[in-house]
Amino acid sequence: MSNKILVIEDEPTLSRLLSYNLTQEGYDTTLVEHGGEGLQTALQEKFDLIILDIMLPGMNGFEILNRLHQNGVRTPVIILTARNAEEEVVQGLKLGADDYITKPFGVAELLARVSAVLRRTQNEEPKPALSNEKVIQAGELSIYPEKYEVNVKGQPISLRPKEFEVLLYLVQRPGMVISRDDLMNVVWGFDYIGGQRTVDVHVSSLRKKLELEQQSVRIESIRGVGYKLVMPKKLVGPNV
Repeated sequence: MSNKILVIEDEPTLSRLLSYNLTQEGYDTTLVEHGGEGLQTALQEKFDLIILDIMLPGMNGFEILNRLHQNGVRTPVIILTARNAEEEVVQGLKLGADDYITKPFGVAELLARVSAVLRRTQNEEPKPALSNEKVIQAGELSIYPEKYEVNVKGQPISLRPKEFEVLLYLVQRPGMVISRDDLMNVVWGFDYIGGQRTVDVHVSSLRKKLELEQQSVRIESIRGVGYKLVMPKKLVGPNV
């Protein structure tokens, strides 16, 4: 069965280009040109990927990302951003986008990023919860790998999937300095085309959420290298 892709883009020439090339590649493509209509389509139908422009009539891409998150929609999203608009990239990634493409872009780059995101996200479906579910204790955090959940003293911390995976990788290596390349390869995959800025944005967002909710676990930046997770207590292994 073909992967279903929703394209939300209002510029006629670009939208036709996207639709044509994705269809030629074998994807089942739906094209929407209005922000509000795009959101409703994404909420009402199941897609494997959304390609989302930031500047849209009616509702911009940031609003759509936020509304999708509020409604529990976990469909992977590639955002389309303007050249030299780093703030758009950062905000989009913070709101849960999986990747980004900067305009103008080539067809080969578009198809490569689409293929990479689909391959990565379809291979990382959360495992079903087990009756003897494992839990990792890290300071004040209780981490449930099978459910992608983190609690502090019984209260959940809302983490996006990639933020959770970054935390889990660091927690399993307390005190070790982990390079940005290692995090990118493990969490995003070796074929991820985006830059290290993606890692920095997710770590920054994760750090803020941890510091807001608890005091015992923190992520330190190691200038020019990467990050390490610091705890006052030695990590307790998975408990049943």
